[in-house]
Amino acid sequence: MPSHNASNERAKRRYFAFLKEAKRHGEDTVDAAAMALARFEAYTGFRDFKSFHVEQAIAFKKHLANRDTGNGTLSKATLLTTFANLKRFFQWLSGQPGYRSKLTYSDAEYFNLSEKDTRIATARRPRAVPTLEQVQHVIASMPATTELERRDRAVIAFTLLTGARDGAIASAKLKHVDLAARSFFQDAREVRTKFSKSFTTFFFPVGDEVTRILVDWITHLRRELKWGNDDPLFPATRLVQGPTSQFEAAGLEPKHWSNADPIRRIFRTAFEAVDLPYFNPHSLRNVLVRLGEERCRSPEDFKAWSQNLGHEQVLTTFTSYGHVDTRRQADIVQSLRSTPSTFAQSPEDLALAVARKLLEQGLLVQGSSVESSRASSVRTSTPPPKHQAENEGCPAPHAQPN
Repeated sequence: MPSHNASNERAKRRYFAFLKEAKRHGEDTVDAAAMALARFEAYTGFRDFKSFHVEQAIAFKKHLANRDTGNGTLSKATLLTTFANLKRFFQWLSGQPGYRSKLTYSDAEYFNLSEKDTRIATARRPRAVPTLEQVQHVIASMPATTELERRDRAVIAFTLLTGARDGAIASAKLKHVDLAARSFFQDAREVRTKFSKSFTTFFFPVGDEVTRILVDWITHLRRELKWGNDDPLFPATRLVQGPTSQFEAAGLEPKHWSNADPIRRIFRTAFEAVDLPYFNPHSLRNVLVRLGEERCRSPEDFKAWSQNLGHEQVLTTFTSYGHVDTRRQADIVQSLRSTPSTFAQSPEDLALAVARKLLEQGLLVQGSSVESSRASSVRTSTPPPKHQAENEGCPAPHAQPN
């Protein structure tokens, strides 16, 4: 049985170059496309892509949906990602020399997942998120006797202070943290940031003790170890061969972790030590978003909070992280049930007030769909009195679950 097809390999190599160079995708995207194509080729017995027909796509969808992985069938999300990658590949392939007469662009549509399964795959489900008090308790409970223990405690403190992703934390240098300004400059030239964006994060107000832990750690690196600006903020563990010929931890080594796995292990160990379920480093971004929802009192406040997390659009913060906890949702609904409404405005007047406030704060771009709706409302409704318009304000934004 063949293990590859030379013609297919050449086509895939061109496609991967197209994704990387023309579409500017990263290695993870290319790897996902390669995995989808490998599954499809294994199913077809590595038949030439030129012999592709829609029946293959239909049969492959049924095969993959019913495939037993040993832990059950593949999730709907995995199926959606796999079929989407195959669809994009065959759409691209249909325009390539040697394939135009064999494939049509619409053939790739047969890789679409059903509407029902697509809704299941893309459904937003509540994520388990720790409370701020739980994270503070974890940090306070961590031992800090040895140098490695102090580093591990500072890792979680820094994650809570900045909301940085684990890849950025693993690659950060001492020079990227300004203690005087209480900021972390995520320089994409040296820090592994998402989408290679450079931005500055100012420490979130999560407690003076959390800040002190980070300050003590950086002071230790600079004053006691005499490390410089280009040394890692969180160095790797130095391993030496012990008396039993086994490798043992022996302090710090002035080099970065190669990936974020050690940071996740630190989180797992710390949370399990206080009998809490494991929450990954990214979950602390959700903690910070919920804290922002409670503290921000204006659109400008929340825009700054969102920007501090590295989000260019405030809607990213709302839609990706702004889930209201079920218990908090119940409290809010109950309070609204017992509190009379203070708004005497129509829905149109309220929408105009919100749009006007966003325009004043520079948070709404003219020409957007919201602004277009505003303009339409102005044409079809009576403007509010001048004194009313001057006193209108925008309530603090609260994320709504999808």
